[in-house]
Amino acid sequence: MTTTTTSVPADLDVTADLVLQHAIEQFLYREARHLDDREFEQWLECYADDVVYWMPAWTDDDVLVEDPQRDISLIYYGNKGGLEDRVFRIRTERSSATSIPEPRTSHNISNVEVIEQRGALVDVRFNWHTMYFRYKTVDPYYGTTFCTIDFSGPAPLIRRKTVVLKNDFIHHVVDVYHF
Repeated sequence: MTTTTTSVPADLDVTADLVLQHAIEQFLYREARHLDDREFEQWLECYADDVVYWMPAWTDDDVLVEDPQRDISLIYYGNKGGLEDRVFRIRTERSSATSIPEPRTSHNISNVEVIEQRGALVDVRFNWHTMYFRYKTVDPYYGTTFCTIDFSGPAPLIRRKTVVLKNDFIHHVVDVYHF
């Protein structure tokens, strides 16, 4: 019988990496749950006041636009106020994406990967798939999200979120809870 051992580099803190990975995943799952449960006020608490929330559009050449100030975006908010406005519109039925009946969603997150850590700021990439049910129809949305999460305070906060919608042929108006 042959035994194989794997050595771990001396500068790698496996325990700290696992704790960070777990904290990131739990935070992302909680954010998604707030959307699924329509707990929009709690969902907003996941975001810093100066968050940049962006969903770039695809060009006709299947390339993502690069500048939300110059190019058309599917969604762009330069701070939390834009997200708060979306929640206000959802709650007061002033969003064409959320009139009665209320949609039902199921957000599923996978492939959570730490891209870079700069002190308490962590850049993360993950894949997601959202099932959306309304008017007896199910629509799937899927893509990849890049976000910067700030762990310096009492609770993590998203400072930047870029949502890349991979199936961007949209049959109806969409809102923040689709992604």
